Amino acid sequence: MSTSKLQQRVVRHSASRGAGSPDVWGVYEPDTGSIQYICADPTTKKAALIDVAWNFDPQHYRFSTESMDQVLDLVRENGLTVEWVLDTHPHADHVMASAHLKERTGAPNAIGDKVHEIAALWAEIYNLPDAFDPARDFDRLFAVGETFRIGELEVRVMLSPGHTLGSITYVCGDAAFTHDTLMQPDVGTARADFPGGNTEQLWDSIQDILALPAETRLFVGHDYRAEGRDEPTWEATVVEHKAKNPHVKDGTRREDWIKRRDERDATLPPPDCILAALQVNLRGGRLPPAEDDGRAYLKLPVNRF
Repeated sequence: MSTSKLQQRVVRHSASRGAGSPDVWGVYEPDTGSIQYICADPTTKKAALIDVAWNFDPQHYRFSTESMDQVLDLVRENGLTVEWVLDTHPHADHVMASAHLKERTGAPNAIGDKVHEIAALWAEIYNLPDAFDPARDFDRLFAVGETFRIGELEVRVMLSPGHTLGSITYVCGDAAFTHDTLMQPDVGTARADFPGGNTEQLWDSIQDILALPAETRLFVGHDYRAEGRDEPTWEATVVEHKAKNPHVKDGTRREDWIKRRDERDATLPPPDCILAALQVNLRGGRLPPAEDDGRAYLKLPVNRF
């Protein structure tokens, strides 16, 4: 484990376990508790960037590039070539760096094809019927069960709805990038109360993830740190979750978890930047077109939530 000089962002490397197993670097972004990933084929040094953030200050509505800069520094330091820019879903708590990374690396950007349905939902919320066109803003929209390659490693796309209606999990060998489904085993699970979210679907998605082979490394989307734990963590195996995760360990009843999750979600405020983030992320990480003064503007629905 090393700690970067950029606002104490924590970086950890999870080494390949052998043939068919990727190298994975996780980069913790402290402002939102998000984890950004590099998934690389150790043989070819080809890599995918997953859920990288474009830093956003919701107090000043100011953007900066510290996180993506650090991720690209790690790419260079490890002699990697970026082959894909991937997101698991349109995030509500951070702005995706997808468009910027595509421009800076030349790699295609991608997300799940159900982003069309998420875009339609939020177009109604913002009253922006023509604003979002995922086919325009992403080079690839992955279907459920579709496969692609990072170097010589095959990646399979799992549909994992619940947090959003179109969230996907990337499974690459013995590594699965599970986004906002599970938290760490000492924390529990993610929320399901955003527009398009569904608690029952999230339970089913988590069970599909926990049906992966026992030693699969599960890389989560966030860590807010359990009480008493100082350092952020983001990796645990299927078997560790099934033994220790207080929300979904073996023996947990579906109806009990749904009740617990719904009651907890009812107490949670929305993320500070949700209304800004979704409006940018559903454009693939692009701001709206500049107006006649050369500036971009965001539209915020008043008294909607």
